[in-house]
Amino acid sequence: MRIRTAGVVAVLGLALAASGCGSSDSDKPAAQESAKPAGATGKLVIWADDKRTAALKPFAEQFGKDNGVTVEVQAVSKDLQTNFVTASQQGSGPDVVVGAHDWIGNLVQNGAIDPVQLAAEQKSGFNETAIKAVTFNGQVYGVPYATENVALIRNTALAPEAPKTIEDLVAAGKKLKAEKKASEILCLQSGQNGDAYHVYPLYTSGGGYLFGTTANGDYDPKDLGVGKPESIAAFQKIAKLGEKGEGALKRSITGENSIATFTSKKCAFLVSGPWAIADAKKANISYDISPVPGFAGGKEAQPFVGVQAFYVAAKGKNKALAQEFVTNYVTKPELAVALYQAEPRPPALTAAFDQVKGTDPDLAKFSEAGKNGQVLPAIPAMAAIWDPFGKAEAAIIGGADPAKTITAAGKTIAGQIK
Repeated sequence: MRIRTAGVVAVLGLALAASGCGSSDSDKPAAQESAKPAGATGKLVIWADDKRTAALKPFAEQFGKDNGVTVEVQAVSKDLQTNFVTASQQGSGPDVVVGAHDWIGNLVQNGAIDPVQLAAEQKSGFNETAIKAVTFNGQVYGVPYATENVALIRNTALAPEAPKTIEDLVAAGKKLKAEKKASEILCLQSGQNGDAYHVYPLYTSGGGYLFGTTANGDYDPKDLGVGKPESIAAFQKIAKLGEKGEGALKRSITGENSIATFTSKKCAFLVSGPWAIADAKKANISYDISPVPGFAGGKEAQPFVGVQAFYVAAKGKNKALAQEFVTNYVTKPELAVALYQAEPRPPALTAAFDQVKGTDPDLAKFSEAGKNGQVLPAIPAMAAIWDPFGKAEAAIIGGADPAKTITAAGKTIAGQIK
């Protein structure tokens, strides 16, 4: 996840809440692997992005041979969620789709996906946070395969020690600039429209929150934190890091150049996720990974924790076979490892994580950086957050009044949720 864009907001829509669901069947035993699922004839169509398509194909072909069916893995390079919802409504969609967990609220609301039938024993084999992320209205809607969160990636040649606070980071970055060893204090992407995903650890450390929670721990769209005193206090601290303050946060650092600025050794500190590591290795950067530091005396900086998952299309032509694939095939460690090798994100399946962690120390470090993170809200109301919050963030980084700006953003968001 490099950036959340306004395009995602347009796709998700500004809905109030997903419709209620019936009782859960998620604890009923899944079909045995040796049993051929009812209706297992014809063709199974899977949609995924380019990297996952390549990893999936050999496993999909084997699944097809085992079940006497044809399996097609089709790459959708852009706007996968948009295309899936549209195709679902037109009756021309796939049987299985691979995507982020925060799609769930929108997909359920649009009637695009079905709950998956994972047995309790199967669920226990996954990272607990991953299962929580794919659970919506009390039902499990996806089979998770990878987790992701941002961390602080630092060039150890320029910054040997991990900063304990954001203030320590700024001091180290300013010293490097003064010594002409770097041109930027910190690479944390914002751009002209902001980036709520990447700034979220600082927002939480400053005391801000997006949504409160209900008694059962679900996000509550009626309790909006944006625009409340806590969010104002958080952005007052963020403002001090901005262009009229320390200069650590800049709108000139974007989703397109943040990683490149780090790999070209123009800044020692990068806030990003596992997707940045390949570029760092290619550039022969000596790096280490640690949690994003929070403000001195503030709360712990909590990144969003995201999950990638497999979904069963509600209007697919071969739903029984799709359930068999996601519950009894995607849950195999071999497939999880192959997906990890296609794009190194920590596997959600514990057995797969244990299998690869010995050869990739970065996995444990990213997991440690996200262990106290917050699951990225999957409720439909989250769609109203991205654009107003991001634009307020960018304006405040540029010098706008924090209280007025985030209060206005809160009113805009509240109006869209209603």
